[in-house]
Amino acid sequence: MTVIGSGVIEIRINDAGNAYREIYLAKFTNAIYVLHCFQKKSEKTSKLDIDIGSQRFKELLKDLRP
Repeated sequence: MTVIGSGVIEIRINDAGNAYREIYLAKFTNAIYVLHCFQKKSEKTSKLDIDIGSQRFKELLKDLRP
């Protein structure tokens, strides 16, 4: 999910006709940071879900900087 940020990955889960997504960042050796999880209701990921992931990615990077 480079639209959110470098190193951001999406897990896709399909279960009984429902689709779920988890957006996370795992490029640090000491942690995996889950940015956003949601149930997908359409083919395209909504702008709101991308914006939530992007904002949390920016906040995380800001918090990790010394």
